[in-house]
Amino acid sequence: MSSDINDRIKELLTLFKLPTMAAECARRFRDAGHDDALTVLAETLEAELGERRVRRCDRLLRGSKLPPGKTFDTLDEKRLPKAVTPRLRELASGEFLERSANVLCFGLPGTGKTHAACALGHALVQRGHAVLFTPTFQLVQELLAAKRDLALPRALRKLDAFEVIILDDLGYVQQSADEVEVLFTLMAERYERRSMIITSNLVFGEWDRIFKNPMTTAAAIDRLVHHSVILEFDGPSIRAEEAKKRNPKKENAHPS
Repeated sequence: MSSDINDRIKELLTLFKLPTMAAECARRFRDAGHDDALTVLAETLEAELGERRVRRCDRLLRGSKLPPGKTFDTLDEKRLPKAVTPRLRELASGEFLERSANVLCFGLPGTGKTHAACALGHALVQRGHAVLFTPTFQLVQELLAAKRDLALPRALRKLDAFEVIILDDLGYVQQSADEVEVLFTLMAERYERRSMIITSNLVFGEWDRIFKNPMTTAAAIDRLVHHSVILEFDGPSIRAEEAKKRNPKKENAHPS
């Protein structure tokens, strides 16, 4: 019987948190004269591993709150800047999560930032990573409510379960001082520990409109940029182009 099969059985049983079976199973099968059955056992354990992965991905997808239709399959990569597409595919490996790096997506409304960020999120979920998608204003309000209830540390610990949080539309948030504080606290808590994917229609030079205070703005940018990948979506509005196709101008139409 191949030692490779024995090692794989031990590896899988250890992964399933069955240490005694991992240590004893292959030897006992051999001692009982059932060496041939180890191949079937290994195949059965591989099937169990596959099913567990599927169930985990389904569970992670439900918890991610990702829009279901915004995946790489539906992303029109031809409309994205040429430099963005290969970086997205590269990021989909999940390697940046190991470095607790951030992905910052900048561009005008309608240029595909949110779809690209969601597509990346879906790809990461399929690789078994815990992802959370949320509009920035919504998460800020939830954190603010937690702060008022003296439960902000608990809320931040709950968010820490996600390897990456996708904060959508950061530039649309017009915060009060308290809202700025909880947003900055979130960024500071995740710094060099967990990743964030942020979409914004405001470039860094305009972030003082979000954080108000120049020092807070500089500190937030410093934490996000220190370990980051910046994607610039500088093409035309995809939504505007689609609207034109749905409502073409009738140049020869007569006035009513």
